[in-house]
Amino acid sequence: MKELEELYKKLEELDNAYYNDASPLISDAEYDELKRKLSVLEAKFPMFKRERKVGAKVLKEFKKVSHKVPMLSLDNIFEIDEIPEFMAKINRFLGTNEFIEIVAEPKIDGLGFSAIYENGEYVRGVTRGDGDIGEDITENLKTISDLPLKIENICKEVEVRGEVYMSKASFFEINERAIKNNEKVFANPRNAASGSLRQLDINVTRQRKLNLFAYTKGYFSEFNFKTHFEYLTWLKNNGFAVADDIKLCKSIKDVEDYYKDMEEKRASLPYDIDGVVYKVNSFDLQKRLGFIAHAPRFAVAHKFPSQKAITKLLSIETGVGRTGVVTPVANLEPVNIGGVVVSRATLHNSDEIIRKGIKVNDTVVVERSGDVIPKIIEVKHHNEDSYDFIFPNKCPSCGSDIVIFDDMVARKCLNSSNCPAQIIERLKYFVSRDAFNIEGLGEKNIESFYNLGFVKNPVDIFKLQEKFGKDIENLEGWGKKSCDKLFKAIVDKKNISFDKFIYSLGIDQVGGATARLLAIYFVSPSKMLEFMGNETAVISLQSIEGIGESMAKDIYKFFCNQDNLNMVKELLEIVEINDFIIVQKQTELSGKTIVFTGSLSISRDEAKAKALDLGAKVSSAVSKKTDIVVVGLDAGSKLKKANELGIKVISEEDFLKIT
Repeated sequence: MKELEELYKKLEELDNAYYNDASPLISDAEYDELKRKLSVLEAKFPMFKRERKVGAKVLKEFKKVSHKVPMLSLDNIFEIDEIPEFMAKINRFLGTNEFIEIVAEPKIDGLGFSAIYENGEYVRGVTRGDGDIGEDITENLKTISDLPLKIENICKEVEVRGEVYMSKASFFEINERAIKNNEKVFANPRNAASGSLRQLDINVTRQRKLNLFAYTKGYFSEFNFKTHFEYLTWLKNNGFAVADDIKLCKSIKDVEDYYKDMEEKRASLPYDIDGVVYKVNSFDLQKRLGFIAHAPRFAVAHKFPSQKAITKLLSIETGVGRTGVVTPVANLEPVNIGGVVVSRATLHNSDEIIRKGIKVNDTVVVERSGDVIPKIIEVKHHNEDSYDFIFPNKCPSCGSDIVIFDDMVARKCLNSSNCPAQIIERLKYFVSRDAFNIEGLGEKNIESFYNLGFVKNPVDIFKLQEKFGKDIENLEGWGKKSCDKLFKAIVDKKNISFDKFIYSLGIDQVGGATARLLAIYFVSPSKMLEFMGNETAVISLQSIEGIGESMAKDIYKFFCNQDNLNMVKELLEIVEINDFIIVQKQTELSGKTIVFTGSLSISRDEAKAKALDLGAKVSSAVSKKTDIVVVGLDAGSKLKKANELGIKVISEEDFLKIT
């Protein structure tokens, strides 16, 4: 889906500016709106969903440090009526109707850190980075007085996590000094804190007057705390700065009152917050709830409202994405929203334009919220020169007919093999961070190489040096050194994991999560290709939990296309693809395909999560490929079929005993 892919790309660009350059391109409210839009789209089209690495890239000057426990981001909610929904999800997963005790905390707008202690002594400080790998800021973190260098020696290794921030007073002081010295000023305290902490010269960090709050845990060699609130108390008793405005909530009303109170206090606080965080208090329940791809189930960030502005819609243009979807975009009279100048906004599709009654030259209300692309939320009024936008019937890139499908809102160009825009977008997708992740092949270079005839499909990328090395070296802005760097980056990426390879192919409806499901199911490319040659593939694919009929058809359709099949086979001759093997503890369920049936004492979601954690694959249908059927009360046709096929059947009680 083009809109979702463009949103992922936009967020990657914004994240880079925000985390790495300390220079946000949009306001936090606008960013939150983009993230909200992303959540809506991912929920609506889960088949397109892929993992995002949110955070700062590791700068070359800093030593890289891998986190023993990933520093994940939180999912967001934006409305107060989403609180009961968040609690309901927790209850459904845990299979209870009782209110689960929640700890509510301010969401500090700063830079995530990890402080590691060995036998009670501080030994290392690390930034969040991309969640998996951060930067070593051991000495820089020492300069912050809120960090104790010695703590109670409760176990061999303790990892405390939190947020480094700059107070509003320090922020104003540092910017006043910068103005006097004709230096660059920081956009906000968050970016000032980021730019100050990530300094090679720790004297600069020391002069910037940074603070920190500790609020969560990372890796502990032994962990004996029962609740999050107990853990926060221990942090405070050991000299860590912990936010004052923390509340233990015993009801939904407590949670809602906390949000309202913090929203009212926000302006008067000495530091910036951009929302509040709700966490399940019990660590046992946190462990049961576990994680989804990028965030914990047991916590959520409740962001403060988005910001809006009124401006004029000057024109509407259309663009074509990787899958041929043609998307309208509004060009706006530039307007400042939350400190960021906005000149473009998404219009989603033609139905959205009609539903909102949007015309060219209208005066419109534009909203930015968080990590979502600015959008037009309503028409303020039509103007005398307003006129209807007529959606083109020809592709703006190749001139082919635009097709409207009865079962789709989107309009598409079906000339996938020869439409320049689609080919270029597929190439960008192929080299993107979640695919082959080839440095030096950014959007501009891909477009340039395509237009010069150097690259027409992914296979050509790996033949660039051989066929066009000298030509590229002679291009303006290039040279031998930059060429060597690019070609080395390409060679280095000839080894890739199976799930990323599947993702890189750009199959309709197959995002990161689905690519992983396919990789787990097939294990290797050879098995996948063999499987796709079977006429029953569409039906068999639907047995994979999370893959429906529409997605199965798109996957099968991709491999039925001879051009696609030839490309995949050529790539397999060039690149080395690692079989997808989940590295985890070996259990009696490792590699087994499991089906659940009947009423379970725990929720179905929790049962599936436990099975996956034990190394099993979960399917929704019983077949000859099923290894085990886990039976609850009142089991029906699945149990009958399992018995007919001679498949092993175990009780839920026996399943829960497996570790």
